[in-house]
Amino acid sequence: MFTTTGSRGLYKAPLSKSLLLLPGALTVLLILGLPQYQKFFVYSLQAVKQHKQVWRLLSGRLICLDVKDTFCSSLLIYNFRIFERRFGSRKFASFLFGTWVLSGLLDFCLAEALGFCFELQVDVLPAGLLGPVFALFVPFFYSIPRVQVTQLLGYISITNKSLVYIVGLQLLTSSAYMWVVALSGLISGLLYYNNALAVQRFLQVPRWLARCCSLVLEPLFSGTEPRAEAPLGMGATLDIQRQQRMDMLDQQLLLSQLAQFRRNVQQQQQPQEGGLLNWNRFFPGLRHRGQNRPHGQPRPQQPPQPHPLDTPVAEEQVARLMEMGFSRVDAQEALRASNNDINMATNFLLQH
Repeated sequence: MFTTTGSRGLYKAPLSKSLLLLPGALTVLLILGLPQYQKFFVYSLQAVKQHKQVWRLLSGRLICLDVKDTFCSSLLIYNFRIFERRFGSRKFASFLFGTWVLSGLLDFCLAEALGFCFELQVDVLPAGLLGPVFALFVPFFYSIPRVQVTQLLGYISITNKSLVYIVGLQLLTSSAYMWVVALSGLISGLLYYNNALAVQRFLQVPRWLARCCSLVLEPLFSGTEPRAEAPLGMGATLDIQRQQRMDMLDQQLLLSQLAQFRRNVQQQQQPQEGGLLNWNRFFPGLRHRGQNRPHGQPRPQQPPQPHPLDTPVAEEQVARLMEMGFSRVDAQEALRASNNDINMATNFLLQH
């Protein structure tokens, strides 16, 4: 399930950590310790419309009242923590806030449409932060690459994303009207992800609020930097061993690519004879390409190759990496090393 994000824990994901700890702890407290107060956290559309209990739009859409919903949504939030690392905590919080507001409006629209078209009365919907959780499937579908892991019965393809979708289906079937919440969450995720009607401009977390939350909450929920993996033990299961090997190979690949890029930079900065760079040193394939030409035929002229240091870097991607807290120089170096691949550049900077 976690092959799309690795097993780096909750490092650089304080908001995801707070969403895992606080709602889950409150759910356990309401179910086991204070069951008489559960009625105040019921997401009742009828109470909002008829009794003007608008506060239920807040209390009913933050805390789950079902252990199964809490467990499945927590698994999904843990898996989707990669988006907080990739986009930064403020943009991740803006996505959650925007889809939370949009899904609340869509809940009422879908409930009214069901009552008008099918005479289906929807009074109570599942409580909790479920709309934004379903909305996160939209960037998960579009931005996480699909890698085939194995096949079942020779024709059923199992990918690195299959188990995440299975957990989402399990959450979808937990209650009768969960599909209403899921549909409103997916629609709100599409609207916010594609910036329809410029919703990202109006529904975002202000910078001053992000700074205040960073100063107050980040020291409490910031994850520690992961240490080097311990050697594989004899008691480890096969799945744990396979995941650890994948993480170690991925880290070694990133290290080797970054080291090779830095060696190329250092070699290109060294002066050659006559003040010119020895391009054959960096492109050995071009040097040997004409060895089989006929005798006496002149060597064909090779067009000049672009200097790796002059490789254009998208300013938009540099700005996105700088919003995560990295310096401009490190962001440009990581993007050049990864050939402007924002995902690989983010992994570079997170691990080095």
